[in-house]
Formats: sequence, C-alpha cells, structure tokens
Amino acid sequence: LEKMTDLVAVWEVALSDGVHKIEFEHGTTSGKRVVYVDGKEEIRREWMFKLVGKETFTVGATKTKAAINIDAVSGFAYEYTLEINGKSLKQYIENRLKTTNTWILNLGGIDYRIVLEKDTMDVWCNGEKMETAGEFVDDGTETHFTVADHSCCIKAVSSGKRKEGIIHTLIVDNREIPEAVE
Repeated sequence: LEKMTDLVAVWEVALSDGVHKIEFEHGTTSGKRVVYVDGKEEIRREWMFKLVGKETFTVGATKTKAAINIDAVSGFAYEYTLEINGKSLKQYIENRLKTTNTWILNLGGIDYRIVLEKDTMDVWCNGEKMETAGEFVDDGTETHFTVADHSCCIKAVSSGKRKEGIIHTLIVDNREIPEAVE
C-alpha cells in the first residue's frame, strides 16, 4: 500500500453501528482524490483537473450518506468539510445527541458499545442491530435484549418535565450503566 502522502483530513464519526474513521487524500498537484472509510479505499480519482468539488460515499452498515466538500480558501489553500446525511459534522453530532443514547460497558473483559435510536427504538451493540422485546410497565416501557448471556434492559420513563422528555436508562444484570459521551 502506498504511503498516504497527500492525507489532508481525518474525521471520526459515531454512527449507531460504531465509530468510523474517514480519511481523505487530496493531491493538489496531481488532482488525486482518495477517500478511505475504516482504512478501506472507497473512492480513488486520479488526474482531476478541477481541484474543488464534492466526493460522496456511504459509511457503515447503515450505508449513511456522507460527502466531503473541497473548497478553495486562497491561492493553493483548500478547506475540507465533512457532511453526514446532508448536515455539517457539527450539526449531525448535535442532532445525534438528541436522537440517540450511547453506553459503553465491559462484560467479561470485552468492551461493548450499545446505542439506542430513540426515534425507532432500535438497539445496536458493537455494530449489530439487536433482537429486542418491548413491554409496557407501570412507569413507562422496557426494551429487553441479551449481550453475551447478560440480560439487558433499557427503561424509558417520563422525566415529568416537558423540556427533558423521556429518560432512557440501561440496566445490565440489575445494575445501572452510566451514559457515555462521544
């Protein structure tokens, strides 16, 4: 594998199926553009005469839409911005904080990343969409699933405050797991 001499940008993007690394090479003399997702080459273009533009591709198991915008700043300086689902990375992250909960835990020496998509109530664990069983309980709902023979439950309870909405709590083997900040 050739050395990434024209590497100009690296981003880490947290999706439901995991945290993905996006790398971008831009050869401003050769016009080369290469996009890598998790170390795998997704796009390679040689001898692009137009040095500005956009490269679109997908990321992860959910085939999330992504784009890298290449803009000239001044002279031979360029700015590279990443968009996820049509939003700037900053907007995407802010939106994601509202629509998902993420927990990181260690069971039997193995790290697990559990993500709840609040709009669909889908649960992801280390990149796999989990089989879940939901039930209504006195104070809200419970979503049950199993990780490595451990019983897991995400409890959804109203905060009683309109601005806060519903509070989601992960319980594994009867102990509460603190939410992770990505």
